[in-house]
Amino acid sequence: MAERWTDGIVLKIINILAYFLFLGSNIYTVAAPHDIYYATKQTYVTPAPWAFLIWTLVHLLLLGTIVYQFTEQGKKVIIDGISWRFPLLGVLNAIYVDLWGTHHYIVAFIFALLVSSTVTHIYYVVKKYHAASSAGDEIFVHLPFSLYHGWTTVLVILTAFQAFGVDARSHPAGVWTKVFVFLAFFFLEGTAVAYAFGSVEGDLPASIAITWALFAIFAHQHEPFVHWSALAFAILSTLAVLKGAYGLCIRYRSRGIILEDEERAPLVG
Repeated sequence: MAERWTDGIVLKIINILAYFLFLGSNIYTVAAPHDIYYATKQTYVTPAPWAFLIWTLVHLLLLGTIVYQFTEQGKKVIIDGISWRFPLLGVLNAIYVDLWGTHHYIVAFIFALLVSSTVTHIYYVVKKYHAASSAGDEIFVHLPFSLYHGWTTVLVILTAFQAFGVDARSHPAGVWTKVFVFLAFFFLEGTAVAYAFGSVEGDLPASIAITWALFAIFAHQHEPFVHWSALAFAILSTLAVLKGAYGLCIRYRSRGIILEDEERAPLVG
């Protein structure tokens, strides 16, 4: 029996509400009376404000996810697979953005960890149990959550430095600050590499999110050690992106060859 678009309608409606709650929280950071991205605590890993434009892409892709859940294949992945994790993610992310925007950085860091763990769980479910079987799966499920997963890794680092690090406006970078900044960059670059080499095709969106952030940090930071360290790790992360792009090309090329061989196969054995 074919599934109807009304199947799982309660969760579908809750997903829509959670999406707009999530969207509204990020719109507030742009439309607020004061510029939150400039008013926030500046640390030695704070990126240029344009780094946060990645939220726009995440929102657009997740809007497609909300629409895609009403299709038969989308229902299997989003409603049956991801299930209640999506609205949970929307609520946690909205709380995180509000806490971050109101400068409650320690509590915001805790919620950044909760957001990251929720995205990680969704990412695991999607990658492990719902391999992409159509363009819709690729664009509206795998792509947004891969990008989201990489970006939340960055947010955890940024919020950790705001919660526990010094204010770059009033404190020069000491030895320990530089050590922790270097370790943070090393962790981000290593994560980008892990995404790229985690499979044959890699995880290109997640690697791009981290690389984007590292270049934004390089552009914003003027302390020489931080500035050039960010550039060095951004370049290394770019190599991971290129590897992921190469793997993705090989993957789609292999698919094309398989399809071509199937078309050439004889109709009678």
